[in-house]
Amino acid sequence: QVQLVESGGGLVQTGGSLRLSCAASGSIFSINAMGWYRQAPGKQRELVAAITRGGSTNYADSVKGRFIISRDNAKNTVYLQMNSLKLEDTAVYYCNVRLATSWRNEYDYWGQGTQVTVSS
Repeated sequence: QVQLVESGGGLVQTGGSLRLSCAASGSIFSINAMGWYRQAPGKQRELVAAITRGGSTNYADSVKGRFIISRDNAKNTVYLQMNSLKLEDTAVYYCNVRLATSWRNEYDYWGQGTQVTVSS
């Protein structure tokens, strides 16, 4: 009984910026990590960025230096600031929240996806 609501997607020109947000609500006990994945048509879903509850981050090589992931643990919200957008960033972006269901057990919840389209 956990819901993730994404927002912030849209159409932007190359070099532009967008900020994605994802808010989790429901029966949340503890969030171990939050992140963003993306998937383009005909391609596999790939990790874009992730952040742990303690603040450690992990980025795909293709977005390092351009994207910044952040979170507000109190609000159970994760953000993805996307700068210097490129055509290859075009994809559906999915929010991921990894919840601790019990000690040493985790479960992933996914947002509905938000379209990011970068044009020249």
